[in-house]
Amino acid sequence: MSLSISGKTAIVTGAAHGIGLAVARHFLDRGANVVLADIDETRLKDELGDMANDDGPARYFAGDLCQKLTVKNLLSATIDAFDRIDILVNTTRSFQPCDPLDPSEDVLDAMLSQNLKSSLRITQMTAKRMISQAEKDGRTDGEIGSIVNISSLAARRSQPELLAYSISCAAQEQAIRGLAVALAPHRIRVNGVSFASVMSRSLQDSLAEHDDWREAIIAGTPLGRIASPSELVETVQYLASTGASFTTGQIVTVDGGRGIMDGVQVPAY
Repeated sequence: MSLSISGKTAIVTGAAHGIGLAVARHFLDRGANVVLADIDETRLKDELGDMANDDGPARYFAGDLCQKLTVKNLLSATIDAFDRIDILVNTTRSFQPCDPLDPSEDVLDAMLSQNLKSSLRITQMTAKRMISQAEKDGRTDGEIGSIVNISSLAARRSQPELLAYSISCAAQEQAIRGLAVALAPHRIRVNGVSFASVMSRSLQDSLAEHDDWREAIIAGTPLGRIASPSELVETVQYLASTGASFTTGQIVTVDGGRGIMDGVQVPAY
């Protein structure tokens, strides 16, 4: 089984920090060309430093990927730099608590826009580019692209204050399955990676405000710790590589066992 992505061109969104940055660095280390996309241009520049140049394998693209024109420009910039797109890893997502009983809350609109609509749009537009480049190259067999979207255990577990976030994640996972079926005839695979608690920038900020959350997360995770972003990257690489050539429409869970643990820990009778 080959997990090689050397020589492939990948777009990684949400790449200025956390999971996206870890994936982008890992792909670069494995010989891929990578366009790191994020709205935070300052952070992208700081992270890439001298690596982002016209001769190297790394580029950055700054912009709001909720906007259709921005996505179009990202795809064009990738083609201009590396002539093709082989892999999309979409890690951009937003997390915001809400009052589940307040019908005037606009948090759901924000969560659906960022976590569903933005992900769906960039997946659709990237897939069309992959199809058109395959037609241009005259490729009539073999895989032409792989798309991996990052999801969350919140799609399948319920917490009232995360209602809007959970709905957006569940909708995204259904979009992954639907797009996998729609794009299979075009030889493009679509999969997802679902995580629980990963020490991202947003979680670090939350733990700084709510220190008791750390103990609660660890207690609810059988492996007894919070994951680092680097612990997701091998799974993403597998799904992006030809090693997963017969895998599509799947949500692979990397959560330290949290999703299988009963929240009520009492002796069984």
